[in-house]
Amino acid sequence: MSIATRESYGKALIELGKENENVVVLDGDLSKSTKTAGFASEYPDRFINAGIAEQNLMGMAAGLATVGKVPFASTFAVFASGRAFEIIRNSICYTNLNVNIAATHAGITVGEDGGSHQSIEDIALMRSLPNMTVIVPADDIEAKQAVKEAVNIDGPVYLRLGRLGVPAIFDENYKFIPGKGTVIKEGNDITIVGTGLMVSKCLEAANLLENEGINARVINISTIKPIDEEIIIEAAKETGRIITVEEHSVIGGLGSAVSEVVSTNYPVKVVRIGIEDQFGESGNPYDLLEKYGLSMENIISKVKGLLQSL
Repeated sequence: MSIATRESYGKALIELGKENENVVVLDGDLSKSTKTAGFASEYPDRFINAGIAEQNLMGMAAGLATVGKVPFASTFAVFASGRAFEIIRNSICYTNLNVNIAATHAGITVGEDGGSHQSIEDIALMRSLPNMTVIVPADDIEAKQAVKEAVNIDGPVYLRLGRLGVPAIFDENYKFIPGKGTVIKEGNDITIVGTGLMVSKCLEAANLLENEGINARVINISTIKPIDEEIIIEAAKETGRIITVEEHSVIGGLGSAVSEVVSTNYPVKVVRIGIEDQFGESGNPYDLLEKYGLSMENIISKVKGLLQSL
């Protein structure tokens, strides 16, 4: 069963509301889409609809954090990271406040809303900010845990969440630890590093490659910043080649972060799969994933190409 991480976020918020009376939720007039409507129904006195005014949304969240509240500020990723960037920078990150920015509808799988609403640069923007933690959950289990762990992180957090349902990767025994990656398949021929909804496709590709005698290690990097350098360096040393896969621009996202780690510590060839230097377009989410190379088939092709080139 596939569950969108925005759905997981909404459910986790309701649970958090029961556990912590200081949790407050703010939304940019999109509560049905961001799934904060459930929290609003359960705890109306702790919910604020800021309207279509994302700068004010972030400013109010910052103010609430200064008086001991634990705010979750929600809107679409393109508005959270773009329209409100200056407020996030100066009012939240500069002051290192405990504000959790839950940005839904990230990536091209927003689908028919088109390129204007498909945020493919938000990871790059958010990870460039000092003090910011950037988390991109891979499935329902990880998303719920990440939302709850965000409360305990000292400083601002950017949670990148999706509209499209994603298959389960982890079970109830999984433990999300901020800043730590997870090896979800062992292998020593090559490493595939994924984040968000692309992790399931990385795993599918690796399983098919194994049938052809190629043993690919698959790593889930759900915390883009601070990134788990240890797990990446180990993979570089043991497999010698890395492919990164993300529903984000190849500029400034997971691929860039991984490249920075290996180029500094243990240089190996890194091939980045993501959206090239272009905007998205309106279309069916699954068709868009295929068109922009975010498919299992393209991952397999890039793996084989990299193995043959070295």
